[in-house]
Amino acid sequence: MSVETRTQPSATAAQPADLIRLERVTKRFGANTVLDQLDFAVQPGKHVTLIGPSGSGKTTILRLLMTLTKPDEGIITVDGEPLFPAPEKQVREVRKKIGMVFQHFNLFPNMSVLRNLTEAPVQVLGLSKDEAEERARELLELVGLTDKCGARPAQLSGGQQQRVAIARALAMRPRVLLLDEVTSALDPELVAGVLDLLRDIARSTDITMLCVTHEMGFARDISDQVLMFDGGRVIESGSPEKIFSDPEQDRTREFLGAVL
Repeated sequence: MSVETRTQPSATAAQPADLIRLERVTKRFGANTVLDQLDFAVQPGKHVTLIGPSGSGKTTILRLLMTLTKPDEGIITVDGEPLFPAPEKQVREVRKKIGMVFQHFNLFPNMSVLRNLTEAPVQVLGLSKDEAEERARELLELVGLTDKCGARPAQLSGGQQQRVAIARALAMRPRVLLLDEVTSALDPELVAGVLDLLRDIARSTDITMLCVTHEMGFARDISDQVLMFDGGRVIESGSPEKIFSDPEQDRTREFLGAVL
């Protein structure tokens, strides 16, 4: 299984087969416990989708892996290296292995499309400008935007901006791609194109994906494993066929009945 859950988590270091591991991770916002002793692991190359009601902790996991917030308790490792707790220098190095596509694109509005893709590879990875631009142009071809190199984000449609955001995440050559409700800010007619692009990436690369989405058809198509969250815990996990066709938990059936 690509994702494991257990009631008695071990305090041992991440196993070599685990690209991502969270152990006993708790995150609170004031009196609200968003993640409650969460424990799971994702193996390299697997596509794992997190589903569940709003506020169940799904996006918080992505934010922890992006180091946009820190857990109150627990251990997070990526590729066998500690992400938390860890010295800031190590956090920066581990963080290079993770890319994220956000709901609202988060492109740099004052930069061209091309520079949006080259800025981090040059500044963070130390690539030459020529090398970064060659990679950027390849990715813009992949996402169907080769004619938009000189455009600014404001000159693009929402779907085009999200395609640029996907290309920008891939430009860092991450081992892990985090997808946070990447179609929620798009007009309905633009959703299918972005999801088709992500399906192509999932099928044609060995990149590990951790996805939060309410697009259940997309989750069924790309996932090796689906986790159902409720109250900051994984209440059920399994293959897409199992979760969507024959879930064991009443709460999973109730949630899917509301969104399908």
